[in-house]
Amino acid sequence: MELNEKKEKFKLRIYHYILRMIRFLTKLPNNPVIREIKSQLTRSGTSIGANYFEASAASSKKDFQNFFSYALKSANESKFWLAILLDSDLIPKNLIPEIKYLLQETKELADIFASSIITMKGKRK
Repeated sequence: MELNEKKEKFKLRIYHYILRMIRFLTKLPNNPVIREIKSQLTRSGTSIGANYFEASAASSKKDFQNFFSYALKSANESKFWLAILLDSDLIPKNLIPEIKYLLQETKELADIFASSIITMKGKRK
């Protein structure tokens, strides 16, 4: 698979991840604690994609790397909130498979960003 094709596939993966996250969040109960977590997760989860898409328009290699770093930080924050939801016993049991899927996908996206950042830093030396 050629590089541009890989980039497009990854871009679509992130886009579908965000859509799935948003759909999941709309199914959560509407109590004060869950509302706050939903708000945090909405920001951090969508920020993963926003920063990745912004990276593609970066004006320099350093700028590109910074957007990847922001995406990684957002993914790490999203992992935290998803784990809190999973372990809180505040969500309906029927949503547990979806939250486990989103947590796994978030971990994989974070690993990809982390690996990319390490590669970029290695190329600068």
